[in-house]
Amino acid sequence: MLAALVPVMAQFLPDDGPGQSGDFRVSPTFFVALLGLGFLIGTLGHIVKSRTLVTAGILLIFAATIFLPLAYWLSN
Repeated sequence: MLAALVPVMAQFLPDDGPGQSGDFRVSPTFFVALLGLGFLIGTLGHIVKSRTLVTAGILLIFAATIFLPLAYWLSN
């Protein structure tokens, strides 16, 4: 089923895709490190059965993937 959708979805893409300039204004290293830290804290929370640590880990993951990049984009 999915294999049949790939050619249809490919028709909506431009010929060469988006330009890949690699000109990032901010290094993604911070976001990746925050994401990893969130996973580590969340895993630790599951191991010790602490809802507080699990919640903190989830919040760090959301901060790294949604909230901070969105805040950065809106501030520029």
